[in-house]
Amino acid sequence: MLDNGIVKLTLLSPSGLIAGIQYKGDENILENHFKESRRGYWDMVWSRPPDLKSYFNELEGTSFKVIVEMEDMIEISFTRTWNSSDSYSYPLNVDIRYIMLRGSSGFYSYAIKEHLERWPDLNIDESRIAFKLNDETFNYMAISDDIQRIMPTARDRTLGQVLNYKEAVLLTNPGNPSLKGQVDDKYQYSYDNKDSLVHGWISTQRDIGFWVITPSNEFRVGGPVKNDLTSHVGPTSLAVFLSNHYAGPRFGVRLRNGEPWKKVFGPVFIYLNSGSSNKPSTLWTDAKGQMQKETQKWPYNFPRSEDFPHSNQRGTISGRLLVHDKYLNRESMPAKSAYVGLAPRGDVGSWQTDTKGYQFWSQTDENGYFTIRGVRGGTYSLNAWVPGVMGDYKYETDIVITPGRQNQLGNLVYRPPRNGPTLWEIGIPDRTPAEFYVPDPAPQFMNRLFINQTQKYRQYGLWDRYTDLYPEKDLVYTVGTSDYRKDWFFAHVNRRRNSTYMPTTWQVSFDLTNVVRTRVYTLQIALASATHSEIEVRINIPFTRRPDFTTRLIGRDNAIARHGLHGLYSLHSISVPGSKLANGRNIIYLKQSRGGYPFNGVMYDYLRFEGPPEVSR
Repeated sequence: MLDNGIVKLTLLSPSGLIAGIQYKGDENILENHFKESRRGYWDMVWSRPPDLKSYFNELEGTSFKVIVEMEDMIEISFTRTWNSSDSYSYPLNVDIRYIMLRGSSGFYSYAIKEHLERWPDLNIDESRIAFKLNDETFNYMAISDDIQRIMPTARDRTLGQVLNYKEAVLLTNPGNPSLKGQVDDKYQYSYDNKDSLVHGWISTQRDIGFWVITPSNEFRVGGPVKNDLTSHVGPTSLAVFLSNHYAGPRFGVRLRNGEPWKKVFGPVFIYLNSGSSNKPSTLWTDAKGQMQKETQKWPYNFPRSEDFPHSNQRGTISGRLLVHDKYLNRESMPAKSAYVGLAPRGDVGSWQTDTKGYQFWSQTDENGYFTIRGVRGGTYSLNAWVPGVMGDYKYETDIVITPGRQNQLGNLVYRPPRNGPTLWEIGIPDRTPAEFYVPDPAPQFMNRLFINQTQKYRQYGLWDRYTDLYPEKDLVYTVGTSDYRKDWFFAHVNRRRNSTYMPTTWQVSFDLTNVVRTRVYTLQIALASATHSEIEVRINIPFTRRPDFTTRLIGRDNAIARHGLHGLYSLHSISVPGSKLANGRNIIYLKQSRGGYPFNGVMYDYLRFEGPPEVSR
């Protein structure tokens, strides 16, 4: 037991599983109906290639040790060392740590996973820490300022009607009558890493809050816009470090040919608070304030593992990012609010599929200046993307971070993909389809939390609304007349016909004058998401056997089904010979050719049709 007079943490030894959390002497806030080993735990989904079967395991230690015990803090460790004679277990050494500080209304936890050289191949598909709270105590969930409410119970879900997949349930007989007829789905509460720093549950009867605070994203995978689970009905709260949600089944740690690997996940802070106003907003506001305090203290200086470098053992990098696009401005422009980050060395955009290393991100100011602090020593690629600008930037040389030193890069210039002047464009290049038309849900599949707000894309079943809006003929967008906010559906999906789903073909109609038939035009298509889809592009002739361009089969991020606005970003630059174009009316046909399933499709981020370079001047 760890007890500082505010919070009491009960851990099983030597496993390190969490049996109880008590706050200010009150009863256990974890679910007492569960076994002690199923209330709070680190877990992992893994497999041993070539075996295709995946396993779910709580990470359990076999040895317990007190790392440090002082007047103001204690840190303890639960370790497991892999036994090479056990061919049925995961080949990892695991060290799970818990820290409690004097006067702190909570505790910290982190884990170190290590795969030694020449050990067997290993896949890790998911890594997280989970808390199962008492369902008679916690009934109010808070994810953000505008996503919080009284929630259904686990029993309500059991009594409900399962919809297209098991996570989505229509509440038919909930204990709270006001929830009847609504849909509950844990994916409705997913959030980007950059926005998911605090979330949790509140007991409106006992005026207690339970919060998972993630003070840094350096140890979470996929960069700042990786989407993942937070809290959901259970009541359950998660700190997810690695998962293939919104990325696809190939997204995960893949250790091959005896590759050594070690990574520290965390620390995260588990925070408890209380008030006297009996208003959830009071506890939520306090939790956000605590989150800000934790992020300001990062990197922490109290963890005792030599694998977690303190602030004086890290480096800093700064510079200025500019955008140069001669078709927009002759001069380079400041990259405002750009995301700039250090990630393991790789190709352009590879940061979004990185799972093994650490990433460090910041945003530029109005003049394009950025500073990234608290960077672990090592060699990185410097990456960036700019809201309002298409594509990904990567600095031409590797960046070496030396602990205790500051790197000054000066001015960096991003020249985004561009072959000619813009003849027309659809959308905003922000890596999401948020600006496009998002329909209201079918009345029978509503979550009232997302009515009349900017996040109604989280509603269930929006993929089928395409068929309701276009029952016979597909979407036709006319440049100069149509408005993408009203006339461009947010997801290019299949049409429902009885019990089958048929491919759909969208049209972009536009006029051209003075076509240069001997030159090449360019169609730029930026995708925010793709799932088992293939976009075939045809120019002016809709039924040619061979398309002018095809993406071939792409994507498995499943963002459409999981109420996301994006999965993995991709960019396709398509050459269009002028000989295929006409003076006057032209039509580009975009066919999503993979039918048979409601969730097959893409989300467009942005489309742009460019003239040949000579047309610009």
